[in-house]
Amino acid sequence: MPTPVDNDRDFASQKANSPGRGAAILIYAFYLGSVMAVVTAPLGVAIAHFKLGRGAAWVDSHFRFQIRTFWLGVVAGGIGLLLWNLLGYFEAPPGIAWALGYLFFTACLVWMVGRCGVGIHRLMANRPIDNPRSLGFGGAVVTLHD
Repeated sequence: MPTPVDNDRDFASQKANSPGRGAAILIYAFYLGSVMAVVTAPLGVAIAHFKLGRGAAWVDSHFRFQIRTFWLGVVAGGIGLLLWNLLGYFEAPPGIAWALGYLFFTACLVWMVGRCGVGIHRLMANRPIDNPRSLGFGGAVVTLHD
């Protein structure tokens, strides 16, 4: 007769082998790789769109989170470029334009890496993203402490 501990191990093993889990890991890697080679992010979102609805329900929450991460990043990047061009159009001093661009794009990069970090952490723990439609970190509370 199986014990409760054996049942917990079986359940964890089933979640670790859930359909789509490997693709979700690959997509997070593509997103993090896009820091160095931008072309990997569009590949990642294409895979996420293709895999959505084809995996386990808890893995689908990661695909939704990844899709949203990409498209929110594209919108934020577009807004940043527009603001940066407007500063040039209105002949703002170059130092201000570069500082704003640097701060804005650094904040976007931190946001994207943070979302990937939360997603990878939850995926490795075989847990869904609580709120894949959030603008932040999927409903996760992010704290920094020792």
